Amino acid sequence: MNVLVIGANGQVGRKIVKELADSNHKATAMVRKEEQVDKLKEIGADNVVLANLEEDFSSAFDDVDAVIFAAGSGGSTGADKTMTVDLYGSIKAVDYAMDKGVKRFVQLSSVGSANPDEQEDKIKHYMVAKGVADRHLQQTDLDYTIVRPGPLSNDEAKGEIKISHEFPDIGDGSIPRADVAHILVDVLDRNNTYRKAFEVIEGEKEVGEVLETV
Repeated sequence: MNVLVIGANGQVGRKIVKELADSNHKATAMVRKEEQVDKLKEIGADNVVLANLEEDFSSAFDDVDAVIFAAGSGGSTGADKTMTVDLYGSIKAVDYAMDKGVKRFVQLSSVGSANPDEQEDKIKHYMVAKGVADRHLQQTDLDYTIVRPGPLSNDEAKGEIKISHEFPDIGDGSIPRADVAHILVDVLDRNNTYRKAFEVIEGEKEVGEVLETV
């Protein structure tokens, strides 16, 4: 498949592009700036499109077969960016996919987004944005998978995870960005993950073995 990676220049996005380069799929990287184009091609993107999440980016969906939405403000840039990127950016991407007949849609969300009311006040706006974006996707007929990782780290990939519909208490349940990128690419071909949402943190079982149980 030709996979559109939205948020390709982000920390997880770049790892997704590298994962796709090592898979049977092609990566179309969506970036905002011309100076990012060569960098993405160097790490494995087959194609790079210039588009801005805060504008009309429907043209990025031409000739693609699947989408991985990995864009995000991280919750630290204020409510404005969270609304325009994490919430409305995701909603527009879902709507563009439906308009262009792109059925496979993988979304990077966040642990806790299924129940924003239980999150701390300082990140509640971020969790609300992620949660509402997820629900919009879940109300479509797209073949979606929503991956909700725990706190992200820059540790080396461990390749071992555990998943849940919703962890009661994640504690120190972080997960390396490299493992998250691997999961987002791995689920593309797993029909058992269609129309599913799950939380994921570092664990004790190999990624492929765990994803078979989704």
